[in-house]
Amino acid sequence: MGRHADTSTVRRSQRPAPVALLAGLVVVALVAGGLVWWLASGSGGDGCEDTHTVRVTVAPEMGGVAQDLLDEPQDLGGGTCAVGEVSAQEPLQTVGDLSALEDGALPQVWVPDSSLWTVRADDVEFDASGSMARSPVVLGTSRAAADELGWTQTPPDWRAALSGQRPIAVPDLAASAEGVAALAAVQTSLGGGDQADNAVVQAVLAARRGPAVDPADALTAAAENDVEAALVPISEQEVITVNRATPDSSLVAVYPAEGSPQLDYPVLRVGPTADEDRAAVDAVVRTLTSAQARTAVLAAGFRDAEGTPPTDPGPGVREEAPPVLDVDPEGVQALLGELSRLAAPSRLLTVIDVSASMEAPAGDGTRATLARDAAKSALTLIPGTSSIGLWVFAYQLQGEQDWTELAPIRTLSEEVDGTTQRDLLDDELDTIPDRLAPGGTGLYDTTLDAFRAAQEQYDPEAVSSVVIVTDGTNEDSSGVDLDTLVQTLEAEADPQRPVKVIGVALGPDADIQALQRIAEATGGAAYSAVDPNDLQDVLFDALRQR
Repeated sequence: MGRHADTSTVRRSQRPAPVALLAGLVVVALVAGGLVWWLASGSGGDGCEDTHTVRVTVAPEMGGVAQDLLDEPQDLGGGTCAVGEVSAQEPLQTVGDLSALEDGALPQVWVPDSSLWTVRADDVEFDASGSMARSPVVLGTSRAAADELGWTQTPPDWRAALSGQRPIAVPDLAASAEGVAALAAVQTSLGGGDQADNAVVQAVLAARRGPAVDPADALTAAAENDVEAALVPISEQEVITVNRATPDSSLVAVYPAEGSPQLDYPVLRVGPTADEDRAAVDAVVRTLTSAQARTAVLAAGFRDAEGTPPTDPGPGVREEAPPVLDVDPEGVQALLGELSRLAAPSRLLTVIDVSASMEAPAGDGTRATLARDAAKSALTLIPGTSSIGLWVFAYQLQGEQDWTELAPIRTLSEEVDGTTQRDLLDDELDTIPDRLAPGGTGLYDTTLDAFRAAQEQYDPEAVSSVVIVTDGTNEDSSGVDLDTLVQTLEAEADPQRPVKVIGVALGPDADIQALQRIAEATGGAAYSAVDPNDLQDVLFDALRQR
């Protein structure tokens, strides 16, 4: 179930033309003993004395359609024919081939599932020559799940759908056009900017949260109408294909409210076409964009460029074309860069201020409850492969030490005394409002100790950061001052063990200027969360910028 690449080369069968064979037999019968076999020789009497092969690579789901269309040679006149040599291959693999193979091994015509792939091969020249088909990107799930979520009557927007309310079954968001298009839809529907990028971070983390769900398994569960079926960013055509292959399938396509990005199956000429190849390539391109091709793709569950519904789409999809949500290819390229950074697991030491000033009102609670709730919300999305530790600080919490360790840095999935590190952190975060201590804020000593602790526990396979949340200024006159702290951080920074300090100034009284100097010394960043509603976005932005 689902899309699988078939990288084998499929060639047209060399069938003799029946009319030519019949003519040959008649002549042989009339001219007894005559050697007139030339009527049935060469290319089978189909007018092809010479064939010119064109290498064509298509997305796997388009393989059968393209092969059927190019099964017969294309007459170029003068006894010359073009023959399409069709290979079905995942677009990501083709992108790799375009940068690694010699020109003679590259496709001359490429039909990926989306034009978005061309930004991944920006050193290759492409000439777009129309489109074979289109298919909206939707969210596949069971009818029972869609009904329970209320999406059957009122579809969600992209951000709500991918926020983690329902598991998302995508093994690698950057490896499929559907996955990338779904994230780009979140970004586009929010108008770009930091809020949109943070929503993308949330969606990526939600997809990686908890046990990985294989898309094929998720589609099986959806077809069986499992109310707990995960969401699968998928093409409408694949929903149709699954339902056609599965009797009584309950897989449905959810069309988010803002519209759907389109898989546009562009017909691309790859690189400059040599003069001797031009006529053959032109003939193949004409066939792939012909009226015959339109009929074939509609029958295979695709739409045409005008949004014409597929032939007999079956249950689970709607006939009317959804609104088209355009995504910017250059924006997608930047998004892919962010995804690659998010792919590395995090190694975070979270340090939260518990000085008395954290009892100040904020929103419906206090600064302490705000910090607690934002941290707990972020924790629910961080994948189990990441590692997090938790400190709290004020002034002389343990003797002359300004900070207390509530949980050392450990992998979130690690078992600790009958529970997991994730659950332990969740419980410890609940205690923060009860830990408020009088006496001021030991910001600078705590920052230096946290930086050193993270550096000592550095993991080359992870991105190491110290996140400090504070609402005040340093009030420990017996410790290091700001200039000494910054100089020490710069001196001890190790390019082989980079640790970034990310400062979060909570409320109008926090010393954002000091946090900025501290962050700059380590290559980190500082954020101001004056409005209580800002803190959640700030934490997501800190993860995005890590």
